[in-house]
Amino acid sequence: MGEMRNRSAYHEYRIEDKYDAGMVLTGTEVKSLRNGRASFNDSYCLFHRGELWVKSLHIAEYTHGTVYNHDPVRERKLLLNKKELRKLEAKMKEKGYTIVPLRIFFTEKGLAKLEIGLAKGKQLHDKRETLKQKDAEREMKRYLK
Repeated sequence: MGEMRNRSAYHEYRIEDKYDAGMVLTGTEVKSLRNGRASFNDSYCLFHRGELWVKSLHIAEYTHGTVYNHDPVRERKLLLNKKELRKLEAKMKEKGYTIVPLRIFFTEKGLAKLEIGLAKGKQLHDKRETLKQKDAEREMKRYLK
């Protein structure tokens, strides 16, 4: 029961703050997540009537599900405390901020959580800088072996 990471988020965005949010899920969604069947492609978070939702987070249908299986890309409500929600909603009103899903993990109690990041989109030159840093780190690792 590992975790699933949104690898492209760190390439596309500069993450300024992170929060662990609960997710309102169905039983078949939890079972699919335990099997590592989720994809972050194009997923994002948005506020609607003071509530935070994650959209386009793809959780594959559960293979042993019945007619009660879930819609793989349905909107899912995120659970944070009111103080965190207010802080995030205020930041979202500023230009350039977005909230991106970073990883899905399970707590010791077996609850599925979504780590979300308050992020700013990187400019093209920032992305190139990130790639240069990764290349340099790779080179150093190669020499240190």
